[in-house]
Amino acid sequence: MTIPQEQFDDLLSRTALAALFYYPEIAVDEDGPNLQNDIAYCLEPVAAIANEDAERLRVAIGRVITNPTAHRSELLALVIELAPSSDA
Repeated sequence: MTIPQEQFDDLLSRTALAALFYYPEIAVDEDGPNLQNDIAYCLEPVAAIANEDAERLRVAIGRVITNPTAHRSELLALVIELAPSSDA
């Protein structure tokens, strides 16, 4: 299944928002706000993506949320790889 570019754009917007509000003190296993919930929220627009690609995105999104400067290019490259080309 091909996921439209707009949905990947939504994923990037959600990831940027999650990174903006990220606090390292938020634990991964707490009830309430946590990194895993933020990653799941970011992945919602591309929920129909293949499991292998979803896992790659999950890792990249987690890295971007916790350290955007170091990892944003990795996520952008992955989105470019997975998103349909505009020439199609």
